[in-house]
Amino acid sequence: MLIYIAKRVLVAIPTLLIISLFVFMLQKLLPGDPVLAMAGEDRNPETIAYLREKYRLNDPVWVQYLTWLGNALRGDLGISLRTNLPVTELILQKLPVTLQLAVMSMIFAFLVGIPAGIIAAVKKNTLTDYLANLFALSGLSVPNFWLGIMLILLVSVELRWLPASGYESIFVDPVRSIQTMIMPAFVLGTALAATLMRHTRSSMLGVLRSDYIRTARAKGLSDREVILSHSFRNALLPVVTLSALLFGELLGGAVLTEQIFTIPGFGKLIVDAVFNRDYAVVQGVVLFTAVGFIVMNIIADVLYVLLNPRMRASL
Repeated sequence: MLIYIAKRVLVAIPTLLIISLFVFMLQKLLPGDPVLAMAGEDRNPETIAYLREKYRLNDPVWVQYLTWLGNALRGDLGISLRTNLPVTELILQKLPVTLQLAVMSMIFAFLVGIPAGIIAAVKKNTLTDYLANLFALSGLSVPNFWLGIMLILLVSVELRWLPASGYESIFVDPVRSIQTMIMPAFVLGTALAATLMRHTRSSMLGVLRSDYIRTARAKGLSDREVILSHSFRNALLPVVTLSALLFGELLGGAVLTEQIFTIPGFGKLIVDAVFNRDYAVVQGVVLFTAVGFIVMNIIADVLYVLLNPRMRASL
């Protein structure tokens, strides 16, 4: 298993290098000059020259890239042009917020999407199946920003059950923190649950038609044993891979949802950085998100091997 993980990591290294190159070059194509924004309204030529020299913007592009990449490998993602704080520090400040939102969203998606997919597959072509598919279609079709606004109007303004916006660290006030995260997690989790439901249903239908399932039923096993012990475990394999990919996407931050609920996560951080032409922050967040996405893919591959005896035997 360790050899398998090492191989996956080695394969990921060229991918990360390509991503880092794209991240660095794409920000060079963005309009505007960050130095002019930093220099203020006066734009003193001496100040501009000093800033360009300080941030090595006079160097050739390939030198700038190698310098940035070398610093990134040491954990130095540069300095925010807007706040004058290290980008790594800003990322570490926002990471717990994004992780909490991602975890709560995935928990909701698991609790709703997977059971709904199993029930829909078992009750194929019945009213239950049609209702589950209607839920999935609704979850994928309803825009997150609209659902978020409607929840704020109903739950916060009319019923006054939960705070409309804001965030409190779970380490400071756990109850308040969970309260502020329930609605945004529900908004994100609804679409995730719909996606998981459709994939779980499709995977379960394929497994339920297998010969070994008919053999298990012929042996007299109960429906509960057949579904949970035999069908679900094998149907879980593609769902695990999908879940890792969805969680990786959440690590990048949910821009609209975080803006609506005023959550200071990665999504809000990168939007503010783009508007302020804070390229160092944009590069750092995108690179960190790419690393997180690749790590989740490796974890998915490892879980796939652990759940699949045939793959374990081939290692």
